[in-house]
Amino acid sequence: VPAAWQRPYLNIFKHFRVEEWKRSAKEGDVAALTDTRLKGTVYRIRGSNPASSYLQLPRAGTQSLGLIGHYLYLLFRPLPHKHFLVHLDVTTEDNQVVRISFSSLFKEFKSTATWLQFPFICRAASEGTAWRGEELRAGAGLARTPGAAPAEARWTCLVLDLPSILALYLGRRYGHLRGVKLCSNLLVRNLCTSDLLFEPGVRFSEARLADPSGRAVTPMPRELAFPVPKGEKWHDLYDYIR
Repeated sequence: VPAAWQRPYLNIFKHFRVEEWKRSAKEGDVAALTDTRLKGTVYRIRGSNPASSYLQLPRAGTQSLGLIGHYLYLLFRPLPHKHFLVHLDVTTEDNQVVRISFSSLFKEFKSTATWLQFPFICRAASEGTAWRGEELRAGAGLARTPGAAPAEARWTCLVLDLPSILALYLGRRYGHLRGVKLCSNLLVRNLCTSDLLFEPGVRFSEARLADPSGRAVTPMPRELAFPVPKGEKWHDLYDYIR
């Protein structure tokens, strides 16, 4: 059956009603907070080590989210001076479960037939213009090494092209997103899946225009977008990593 209910995008926290903790699970120090800057609820996950506290979807490891969107959007901010860890479990077309992990703890990219580990480098707000998308590519020449998040780490929109990741590193075809485990130390605003590649910082009034390459521009849905005060620019306030 076509997953029409997942299109054009699926707000995962909203759809699975994370705040009720019936279809999601939490362990350790996980709290819902109101963020005045983002004008909404964020989840703070913190612990003495990254695996000690987490927010997990779905609640049971034997269940599956069954989300088929090609892109996964994670809106998050690393906690200052801490390491963090995120696990994504995806199922291939031939029903092989593969774990995709990224963390500031990983020193280098590692892979097996069932596990891809990407080092994540947290950038400070003072380091200039926003990143645009090569930071998670294995073997990319990085100016800095992974480590604890800086004091002024920014809110980040991380976009993962799940079919491309599986094809590039394992030669497998993507089936669906099975589960997500957000471990400490993070602030998380939301998760979203979609077949559309959203462009942050673009107003809906500008969406009718195309970029120089002729590609149609799709603005980020309002319920998933970071707020931008009048006179400010999105990329001066937040990071976008694809």
